[in-house]
Amino acid sequence: MIILGIDPGVATIGFGVIKAQRGKNTLIQYGVITTPPGIPLSSRLLQISNDMEELIHTFHPDEMAVEELFFSKNITTGIAVAHGRGVILLAAEKLGVPIFEYTPMQVKQAVAGYGGADKRQVMLMTQRLLNMKQIPRPDDAADALALAICHGRSATSLLNTERVFDPKKYDTR
Repeated sequence: MIILGIDPGVATIGFGVIKAQRGKNTLIQYGVITTPPGIPLSSRLLQISNDMEELIHTFHPDEMAVEELFFSKNITTGIAVAHGRGVILLAAEKLGVPIFEYTPMQVKQAVAGYGGADKRQVMLMTQRLLNMKQIPRPDDAADALALAICHGRSATSLLNTERVFDPKKYDTR
C-alpha cells in the first residue's frame, strides 16, 4: 500500500510517501510544499491545492494520512493552518484518495512507542524505521513521514479486521 503522509500548513506543508507492507515500511519520497509569504491567502491555498493534486497524480497513493488540527497558544496561526488543511482534504477527496486522520499523540505512540515522546525521539525512530542514513529534514517532512508510518502500522495491522478479514467471504450459511 502506498501512503501519502501530510503535515498541514499554509507556508510549509510536509509530505512523505512510503510503501507499507506488513511489518515493513519503505521510503519513496519526502519533502515540503512551500508558498511564498506576502501573497494573498487565497493564492496560497490555490497553490497548495495544485501541488497536492500533483503529488497525488505523481505517487498514486492508496491512502492519505493527515495530522488532526491541534490548536496551541496561537489561534491565528491555527486558523490559517485550518484553511490549508481544508484545501488538502478537498484535493484528496476530489481525486478519490481515502483520508485518515491522526492526533500528534497517536503518531508518537505508533512511531516511538510512547505518546509523550519528544520531537527528536520521533525523528530518530522515523529515520530508523525507514532505514535512512540521516534524520529527515525539514521537520515538516519528518512529521509527514511519521504520519505515514503511523497509518501504515494501523492499516496493515493484523488487528485491523476490516482489511484482513471479510466475513462475507467466509459466510457458510
